Amino acid sequence: MTTKISGFEYRRVEVADGVALNAAVGGSGSPIVLLHGFPQTHLMWRHVAADLAADHTVIVPDLRGYGDSDKPADPDGTAYSKRTMAADIVALAKALGHDRFALAGHDRGAHVAIRAGLDHQGVVTHLASLDVLPTLDSWEILRGRSAAVGFHLFLMALPPGLPEQMIGNSADAFFGYFLDTWTNNPDAIPADVRAEYLRASRDAVPSIVADYRATGGIDIEHDEIDRAAGNQLRMPVTVIQQDWGSALGFDAAALWRPWVADLHHRTVTSGHFMAEEAPAEIVKSLRELLTR
Repeated sequence: MTTKISGFEYRRVEVADGVALNAAVGGSGSPIVLLHGFPQTHLMWRHVAADLAADHTVIVPDLRGYGDSDKPADPDGTAYSKRTMAADIVALAKALGHDRFALAGHDRGAHVAIRAGLDHQGVVTHLASLDVLPTLDSWEILRGRSAAVGFHLFLMALPPGLPEQMIGNSADAFFGYFLDTWTNNPDAIPADVRAEYLRASRDAVPSIVADYRATGGIDIEHDEIDRAAGNQLRMPVTVIQQDWGSALGFDAAALWRPWVADLHHRTVTSGHFMAEEAPAEIVKSLRELLTR
């Protein structure tokens, strides 16, 4: 079974008290950190990471609560705030010898990357966000019938108990639904990788729900503070999205502009899992970003 990125060294790195991340590290040169999405692990970057490692140090962790990283309890609702998860990534890079680094995130990892960019402006040199909107904007555009595409957001934002029970009782069906319906090319996620995603998600239901619950609560509060203060991402930013903005009746680039001083926004024709469906296209965009 493919559970590792070929040619990468694996490390467990403590990033907070009692929390260590599983991370693959490869290549040499200026550092870039790649953050995975839902319901995946660091393996989603396997093609992109191998290419970038030709001339960059590439760090590919499992986020806290996912994959083979630690999954701390969340008694007060802050353990999976994007602020906390972003601090993990800064600590990971520092532990590996990098005070500044480029950062790319997909889906959940993109939300972590955005928060890292807002909270650690002098640390994140370049930022790429794949297929999300800033958290606050995501909730504001999910209205009426179109909100059905984000049903899982509402489910996992509920108080602890019911979401964990419902998802835990049908974990493979729940997580498999997204793997099957969010891709335009099912062959992009081979059977062994799909099985690993399901295994990892099945073992992490409480922490995955806690991650999403934070996005329906404390993460919104942090975004509201930044919006009111006019805080922006000041590093070069590339946003890559499917063209679902037009389908849902909004201009995605227009929603991004208030958050970003130097924005390149583009749409792609692949499905949601673009780093696996169109890795060459994603590599090209990331390399272009790193020259800015």
